[in-house]
Amino acid sequence: MTTSDMIRELCEKKKISIAELCRRIGQTPQNFNKKLQRETVSFEEMMEIAEALDVGYEQAFILPDGDEIKMGTNR
Repeated sequence: MTTSDMIRELCEKKKISIAELCRRIGQTPQNFNKKLQRETVSFEEMMEIAEALDVGYEQAFILPDGDEIKMGTNR
């Protein structure tokens, strides 16, 4: 699943449009849609999205021994 797929699915589950998400994170729909097309949404923007929609977001490396190196927030 791509980042843009994740964002679209999140918007569907939260019952908001991409345009409404853009308004909440302070971006224009045109600019944000270009980022979705290019798959260039940054980690910081993903954190803004999580905060705006009151959900958690994590980014992690999982090592073979099960250890994790994480960035993110759990609501």
